[in-house]
Amino acid sequence: MQRYRVLIGKPGLDGHDRGAKVVARALRDAGMEVVYTGLHQTAAMIAAAAVQEDVDLVGISVLSGAHNHLVPEVMHELTARGAGDIPVFVGGIIPEDDAAALKAQGVAAIFGPGAKLDEIVLAVRGILERRPERG
Repeated sequence: MQRYRVLIGKPGLDGHDRGAKVVARALRDAGMEVVYTGLHQTAAMIAAAAVQEDVDLVGISVLSGAHNHLVPEVMHELTARGAGDIPVFVGGIIPEDDAAALKAQGVAAIFGPGAKLDEIVLAVRGILERRPERG
């Protein structure tokens, strides 16, 4: 069984990271290796860490309302580093219209307040299992 590597990033000035840490722990407890970047990361820092750590998936936590700017910026930075094939999921307070727009831009999944950890783990595992093998 493959051991997946997931990066959890907190872009921008949002200082609330409890949810990100809870999700990181749930993914780790489910057998995944998790890299947590910490608070106040730029999109470039998150993308660089994702490439350096050779992760299979990037999770972004945004509670500041800046998701329409920060998430596409992280995805752009991943692409600029040749890692645009790494799927991205988002957690935070994302209005439905914004969630639809982010998914249209390629976000694999969005989890809002009240999402159950077992559902997040199952969804993340599904994203990872559908991802083509990396060479």
